Amino acid sequence: MQELREKIDRGDTFKLVMTMGSWAFESQHIAGSLNISSLEEAEEALGMEDEIVVYCSGPACIASQIVYRSLRASGHTNVRRFSGGISEWSAAGYPIEGNDVD
Repeated sequence: MQELREKIDRGDTFKLVMTMGSWAFESQHIAGSLNISSLEEAEEALGMEDEIVVYCSGPACIASQIVYRSLRASGHTNVRRFSGGISEWSAAGYPIEGNDVD
């Protein structure tokens, strides 16, 4: 989580992707994230050379695992998964956006 926070703070160029449905994304997501919930959306929004970090709700959520594996299988080589997801990020007090953010 610290490495992700540092990448954001430095302004590194990468694509941070929440892999859950639009309703979850609209509710809350890590500030600056894209919302991709299908492989078709991923193909349109993510280049083969992009650095990509995927996440979902938390460690038990499999959405980011599925997208991570699918991206790797389709030839994306610079893909990582933030397993802590929005739950760990929010618990640490890091910035989140969305309709359900106080």
